[in-house]
Amino acid sequence: MKKFFSITMCWLCAFTLFNASTATAQKGEAYEMTVSGVKVIVQPSGNQIVEIQTIIRGGVQNYAFAKQGIESLAMTGLTECGTKNDDKNSFKNKLDKVSAQVYGNAGNDFSTISMNCIRSDFDIVWPLYADAITVPVFDEKEFGRIKQDAINGLRAQESQPDYAIDNMAKQMAFAGKNNAKRPEGTVATVGKLTAAETKAYYQSILTRSRMVIVVVGEFDKAVLEQKIEAMLAPVPQGAPFTLKKETIAPAKNIFRAEKKDLATNYIQGVASAPSPGTPEFNAFMLAMRIFSQRHFLEVRTKNGLSYAPGSWFDGSSSSSANISVSTTDPNKYIAVAKALIEKTKKDGFTEDELRNMKTQYLTGFFYRQETNSAQAASLAANEVLHSNWRRALTISDDMKKITVPELNSVFNKYISNMVWAYQGNPAKVNAALFTGNTKTVLPKPKITTKKKG
Repeated sequence: MKKFFSITMCWLCAFTLFNASTATAQKGEAYEMTVSGVKVIVQPSGNQIVEIQTIIRGGVQNYAFAKQGIESLAMTGLTECGTKNDDKNSFKNKLDKVSAQVYGNAGNDFSTISMNCIRSDFDIVWPLYADAITVPVFDEKEFGRIKQDAINGLRAQESQPDYAIDNMAKQMAFAGKNNAKRPEGTVATVGKLTAAETKAYYQSILTRSRMVIVVVGEFDKAVLEQKIEAMLAPVPQGAPFTLKKETIAPAKNIFRAEKKDLATNYIQGVASAPSPGTPEFNAFMLAMRIFSQRHFLEVRTKNGLSYAPGSWFDGSSSSSANISVSTTDPNKYIAVAKALIEKTKKDGFTEDELRNMKTQYLTGFFYRQETNSAQAASLAANEVLHSNWRRALTISDDMKKITVPELNSVFNKYISNMVWAYQGNPAKVNAALFTGNTKTVLPKPKITTKKKG
C-alpha cells in the first residue's frame, strides 16, 4: 500500500508540474514597461479574468512605532470610506453589479491595492479602482467604523497564544528595528489615529517612486499604457526610495520568559537567515522546509512533546529562521530541538530529502499559481523583495540547481545562536538550557510502534 501511494504521489506531482508548465507555455510572454516613471509588469493570462495590483513599497519602514497600523487603516479606507466620485455605498454597489473586487491590504514590506474583474467589465471597474487610489476621501464616520473594527480585531488577535508568542519573539529579535513594528498596529496606536492624519499619511506615500504595478490579463499594450498613464497623472514622483533589508545575527543565545495563565507553554526561537536576492536564499528555503519535517517527526511523532511544532523561514526583507512549539515539558523540548539541530549540522541533509522537497515545493508553488491573483502577488513579491520579478517565472529551473552541499552550508552558517521567547509558567522552564551551549543527543523515542507479526 505504501509503495502504491508513493508511486501515485509521484505521478500526481509530475502531472501537476507538467500541467503547470503547459499552461505557462500557452500564455503570452510576460514583459515590463515604464509608464510615467513607474515599472509596470504585465503577464498575459490566457483567460478572461483581469487582476491588477498597485504596489506601494516600504511597509513598516514608512512609519514610526507610534503610528503602527496607520498604513493598514489607510489601505482599508481607500474602499471603505468612499471616493471623491462615490460614497461607500455607491462604490460598493457599482462593484457588486459586475461581481468585481477592489481592496487594499498592508504588509511588512509593501501594501497592495488590487482589482479583479472579468475582462468585459474592465471599463466599468477601472475608474473605480483609479479613484480609490488617487481620490479617496477618508470620510470621518466611515473611518471611525473601520478603526473600531480594527481595534476589535486586534483585541481578538492578542488573545491568541500563537499570535502573542510570535509577536514577543519578533520584539526580542528585532528590537529597535523596523520588523519589530506590527503592520496591523496595536490597540493603543490604532486608537489614536484620526481620519485626517491617516489621509495625510497616505498622500505622503502615494508617490511614483514607491510604486510598482502588476497586471495579469489580456490587454492591448497601448490601451493599457494609456489607462495607467491617466491614473498616474495626479500622483507625484516623490523622492527616490529603496527598501531596506535588515538582518539579525544574535551574538549569543537569549531567553526571556513571560508569565501567562495558559494550559501549555509557548516557545519560539528566532535565528538569522539570508536576505532575499542573495545566492543563498533558495537553498536556505529548502533546507528549512526539510528541517521542519524533521522537527515535526522528532518533537511530535517520536517524543509526543507537542501537537503542533513548527519551523519556517521568513523570507521577508527582514529575514529570519523560526522554530516554535507549545508544550508542557519545555526542558525536554529544548533538549530534543538542540540535539536535532546538532545532528542536522553534523550529518547534513540527504539527496532523497532534497529531491522530494524540490518536487513538493514546486508542486505547491504551481498549484497556488492557478489564479491570476496569485500570479500577480508572486510577481509583485519577487520584484519588491528580490528586485527580480522574473524569478516568479524561473523558480522551477532555479530550484533544480540546488545541491545538498548548498543546503548543508547555509544551514550550518545561519542556524547558530537563537533568541528564545517563552510564554506560560516560568517555574516549568530552566532558562540555562536555552542559553547554554551544552551539546545534547536525541533521546530515545517516547512513542514507538509495535512491529506486525
